[in-house]
Amino acid sequence: MIKISGKVYAKYIKRLTDIILSLTGITITIIPMIIIAVIIKADSPGPVIFKQKRIGKEKKHFSILKFRTMKTDAPKDMPTHMLKDPESMITKTGRWLRKTSLDELPQLFNILAGQMSIVGPRPALWNQEDLIALRDGYIKQTGEAQKEKITVNDLRPGLTGWAQINGRDELPIDEKAALDAQYLKNISLRFDIKCFLKTITAVLKSEGVAEGERK
Repeated sequence: MIKISGKVYAKYIKRLTDIILSLTGITITIIPMIIIAVIIKADSPGPVIFKQKRIGKEKKHFSILKFRTMKTDAPKDMPTHMLKDPESMITKTGRWLRKTSLDELPQLFNILAGQMSIVGPRPALWNQEDLIALRDGYIKQTGEAQKEKITVNDLRPGLTGWAQINGRDELPIDEKAALDAQYLKNISLRFDIKCFLKTITAVLKSEGVAEGERK
């Protein structure tokens, strides 16, 4: 069996894997995505796709794509778990989409475009300064004689990640950043496969989804 180092995987293989998997995912889910789009349009007024400014690789901004699950007058740049009464803002279709994580399917196009990866730290909102700062504090040295340094924020953000399958919305910011740092330290094909498989279990169980302001 050929052993692939984490460095070789992260630099050369990971992006190729993302392209293959995102193309495969889009091909398989394009009909379901069209059906979901029709249901969203029939359920409430507003666009089918929700765009939100997020922090990407090397802290560059990009627009993340999701199926719209909230009413058009809901706050755009605030995580749902921080809202005082999110239930009044989530549409009927949106509740089902969020519970099943199907609202994330359009991010397959973000992955194909190179803005995201299948596995990686979830992209922070552009105004989540606390999370961004904490991620900057975790550094991994790479390259010859460990001269190169990368932080969590230098990674391409993921559709799912180590923090996602270890608490998701329920995690305090510092714990989320610490789990992101664990991913940075252990990035490899094997670790990505582990994250991906555990994500399937977490989605089926609707684990870690928290709606509303934390006490």
